Amino acid sequence: MVWTWRYEKADGTVVAPGSGQAEEFAGQGDAETWIGENWKQLAEDGVDRAVLLDDDREIYTMSLHEG
Repeated sequence: MVWTWRYEKADGTVVAPGSGQAEEFAGQGDAETWIGENWKQLAEDGVDRAVLLDDDREIYTMSLHEG
């Protein structure tokens, strides 16, 4: 299993990560730690929400806006 984040605008349009390369993680905890450390930069880059994926299965969606 490979865990990744998909980045989206508020309207659901997929946004490429700032590096142009999607990060891959061995587990859900690693993916969540990474997003916890990087969400502010992603939001500054224009990402509105992130979707956690386990391979192609959507686990959950989270907003990158405070409040």
